[in-house]
Amino acid sequence: MKEHSSATTLNDPVVLPLDSGGLNSSAAVRRAPGIWWGLLGVAAFSFTIPFTRVAVAGIPPLFIGSGRAVVAAILAAAALAITRQRLPQPRTWLRLALVAAGVVVGFPLLTSYALTAVPAGHGAVVIALLPAATATAAILRTGERPRPAFWAVMLLGSLAAVSFAFLQSGGVGHLHWADLLLLGAVACASLGYAEGGLLARELGSWQTIAWALVLAAPAMIVLAVVSALDQPPSATPVQWAAFGYLAVVSMFLGFFAWYRGLAIGPMAQVSQIQLLQPVMSICWAALLLGEALTWTTIIGAVAVILCAAAAVRVRLKPIS
Repeated sequence: MKEHSSATTLNDPVVLPLDSGGLNSSAAVRRAPGIWWGLLGVAAFSFTIPFTRVAVAGIPPLFIGSGRAVVAAILAAAALAITRQRLPQPRTWLRLALVAAGVVVGFPLLTSYALTAVPAGHGAVVIALLPAATATAAILRTGERPRPAFWAVMLLGSLAAVSFAFLQSGGVGHLHWADLLLLGAVACASLGYAEGGLLARELGSWQTIAWALVLAAPAMIVLAVVSALDQPPSATPVQWAAFGYLAVVSMFLGFFAWYRGLAIGPMAQVSQIQLLQPVMSICWAALLLGEALTWTTIIGAVAVILCAAAAVRVRLKPIS
């Protein structure tokens, strides 16, 4: 493979600069695809927490966190080879390492261990903070300057999402030590999302996650082998199917849409679509795992959706 600085086909680098007067109606039209790609990515990720909860019932968390990355890395390497992608430039590898540390290593491992101790609905409590964390990381990294209204809507949406998830999981008194792991997962994912969204503008959306997976593969293979030797997985077909989804969709295909949405941006706004993720996750947990779904959940879902819709419509200040 040769070095390169550009991507090809559907995921060509996306650069959408702000005009000097801020986002106008034409820019709003350009922004719409980013919102829809982001929504598709969030829909794919919304199954991650429930399916992780299913998988950990029969598969060790270390194997889930590392094994899903290994499977995804095999798919990524095949896709890169088939499409004859050239190696990223040397200066890009450190940034890819940050993406890999956040979304390939940190988030999967931390959530896998946390969900051995808490139900899927409870896991959504801390994950509901991810939109705010991603927006903050994106703003610090890119220099985007949202209006005060954006911060107000973001905080309101985060409060709605967290309150909704707390009520669904039984209240604040049910906080668990595993929430510390979930907080770490949020921090890892927010950094990986922000840096990955920027890299997707240069490498392409699927190429970004593919190279990150390949970069992390050696370490993930070692962890998967160690886990399998120490505690061989003994799972049902349903649990293996959940693991398969985590590997193929949560770890690979979902990022096609998510990083493309972040690349089109504005990143701080697209990240707020994640406010819908805890709503979706808890609904899937109710449908798939039999966890309680009440009128409180429905009302909370409506509130979160309205906040997400408001957040993505708030215009950014022009960058000085």
